[in-house]
Amino acid sequence: MKITSIRAHPLAAPIDRPFAFSQAWVDTRVGLVVEIETDSGLTGWGDGYGPPKPLASVIDNIYAPRLTGRSPLPGDAIWEELYNALRDHGQRGIAVQALSAIDIALWDLRGKHFGAPVHELMGGPVRREVRAYATGLYRRSDDTAENHAMLREEAQGYLDAGFTAMKTKVGFGFQDDIALVGMLRDVIGDRAELFVDANHGCDRVQAARLARAMEPLDIGWFEEPVAPEDLEGYAELRRSTSIPIAGGECSFTRHDFRRILEAGAMDIIQPDTASCGGLTEAKRIADMAWTHGLRHNPHVWGTGIGLAAAMQLLAVLPTTAPAFGAHQPLLEYDSTPHPFRQDLLVEPIPVANGVAQVPTGPGLGIKVRREVLERWRMR
Repeated sequence: MKITSIRAHPLAAPIDRPFAFSQAWVDTRVGLVVEIETDSGLTGWGDGYGPPKPLASVIDNIYAPRLTGRSPLPGDAIWEELYNALRDHGQRGIAVQALSAIDIALWDLRGKHFGAPVHELMGGPVRREVRAYATGLYRRSDDTAENHAMLREEAQGYLDAGFTAMKTKVGFGFQDDIALVGMLRDVIGDRAELFVDANHGCDRVQAARLARAMEPLDIGWFEEPVAPEDLEGYAELRRSTSIPIAGGECSFTRHDFRRILEAGAMDIIQPDTASCGGLTEAKRIADMAWTHGLRHNPHVWGTGIGLAAAMQLLAVLPTTAPAFGAHQPLLEYDSTPHPFRQDLLVEPIPVANGVAQVPTGPGLGIKVRREVLERWRMR
């Protein structure tokens, strides 16, 4: 089996009702899909989390020429070669995000070639189903009363759908944040876990003040409280609060996560499989976290292909302790408006009663609708 072509598909679609996190308002959903074709007739699909056009440029101009005409089977060897190709210029960021998309597509190809799901090739499954938490509850309006009314209804909708955990966004200022989190805790009571995410929208002083105020509200974790570069700030906050500190979606490869682990910066790491280096590197990072006793809950924010890749990884993540009551990793289930996230898949990945089943078909266990790629392609 030889690779005959590699194509990057940058995608974008407007949404009807924008939403905001601490950094910006979102009015368009984007994605980067990689398609790898072979002379055997098999096609592998990958997902890259990052700005689509720059990722496509790296794939088309750097990675694709190196792989065309070669076997897709040597996993680690290909990963190291592509990483080293841009090591002097991109040890993180765009270069690694593009590599992630290629790596996921290659794993999809290998699974299809051997007639097995990726999680079996990676040594699993450790689990066949994963509890999901709903990522949503973004700011919908600058009017506080209107915003709270909409988010109250949204949170109740997640409860009605069977979710037992959900995540909201903070980083809009102390009074705004604590009022929002308090309102949501009142709505969901003890029926679901509540996580908060600042998207590195606080400095150390703001993060510490907010953490102290949220402690009585039983917050499951405080995600990305400060800038991803500020590992000392993470560690300082972690020492000062009882709320578990999470982060890592803006970090890349085992080298960044080695620094995070050595700094004692986080309780929960959240590398994005479609960004940190793909399935190959995500598993390496997971094993490092396991040896340090840290939890690993992958960040998921991309197309249905990226969701499927995260599910394959979740199937093989080790538990942090060998016990009946051991914590199991969670699936981040993006529930915000997105015209092509699940529409891209012939069979979407559902969550029923707060639980998702790991796809068991060959490779990632999905099939892609080409007409959706064409509809939302960035021209």
